[in-house]
Amino acid sequence: MEIGSAEWEEIIISGAKIFNVNVGLKEVRQFSIHAGELVKWNLKINLTAITDPFEVAVKHFIDSIAPAGIIPAGASMLDIGSGGGFPGIPLKVVIPTLSVLLVDSSRKKITFLKHIIRRTGLENIEALQGRVEELAGSIKMFDVIICRAFSSLEMFVGSALPLLAPNGIIISLKGKINPQEIEEVRVMSDRKSGSGKITGTLIDIKIKKYLLPYVDSERTLMIIKKLH
Repeated sequence: MEIGSAEWEEIIISGAKIFNVNVGLKEVRQFSIHAGELVKWNLKINLTAITDPFEVAVKHFIDSIAPAGIIPAGASMLDIGSGGGFPGIPLKVVIPTLSVLLVDSSRKKITFLKHIIRRTGLENIEALQGRVEELAGSIKMFDVIICRAFSSLEMFVGSALPLLAPNGIIISLKGKINPQEIEEVRVMSDRKSGSGKITGTLIDIKIKKYLLPYVDSERTLMIIKKLH
C-alpha cells in the first residue's frame, strides 16, 4: 500500500465514518499531501516514528479527527506541541471553519508545518515557534486547546488554562489514562503555570474511551472545562 493510493484513501474515509466524520475527496487528497510530505521530510527531520502508510493513515490521521464531533464549528483552536501537524491540521481539514494556531518549540518542525499549510492550501491557520508557557499574555485566548504530545497531563492542563477562553475546552488525546492523572488535574489549586499562579481553578472532566479502527487500540479523550 502506498500513501495516496485508492486503498489508503479508503482506509481514512471508512475509518472517519466510525466517528461520524465525513471525509470527501478534497479532504483525503489534502491528507495524502500531508502524509507524503511527512514521510519525505522525516528522512531529515525527526517528525514521527510512524512511517508505514497504513499506520500513518490510522494512527495519525484517523486518530487526529476522533474528537471532531466535540469541537464547535468556527471555534479558535490551539494545538500545543503540534510536531508533524497532529491533530491540528487534520482537524482543520475536516472542520474548515476553525481558526487554528499550531505551536511547537522546534524551528524545523515549524518550517515543516508552514510548508504543509502552503501545500494543502489551508487558510486561517498559522504555525508559531515557541513554548506554550511563554505564550500567555502575548496571544489571544482560545475556545479549544488540544494536544496529544505531552509527558505530563497535569503540566499540560496547567499551561493551557491561562490561554483558555470562557466556556472553552481542553482536549487531550492519549492511550490509557492512569486514574491518578485524572485526580491530579481535577482541582488545579495553587499551581504554578508559565504565566503565574492558578488559584483554586475548578475543573470539570469528562472521559471518552474509544477503539482506534483497524487496530483496536484503546484510546482516551479527556475533555476538560474550566468552571467559573
